[in-house]
Amino acid sequence: MPKEKAEGILIIPLRYVYRAGSRRDRGKRAIYYIKKFLTRHLGGKVLLDPTISHYIYIRKIEKPPRRVAVRFIKIDSGVYKVTLAVEVKR
Repeated sequence: MPKEKAEGILIIPLRYVYRAGSRRDRGKRAIYYIKKFLTRHLGGKVLLDPTISHYIYIRKIEKPPRRVAVRFIKIDSGVYKVTLAVEVKR
């Protein structure tokens, strides 16, 4: 089991989202992969902030970013809140 941390920053590579499946599903797969990645590395329940999905869909469904930097904060025992680490210009 992963070591528990109170807070920190993780950079999530999304290259696997580009390799599998069709182009039309990349945005949805990216959100699913982010949740799966964070659950695996943090070892608990993950609550995603809506700004993450907005950042994924900002370049349309077919072209999500290649990497996402997220900041996590431990709320409760085994529950983490995740937000974007870097503010995005529109």
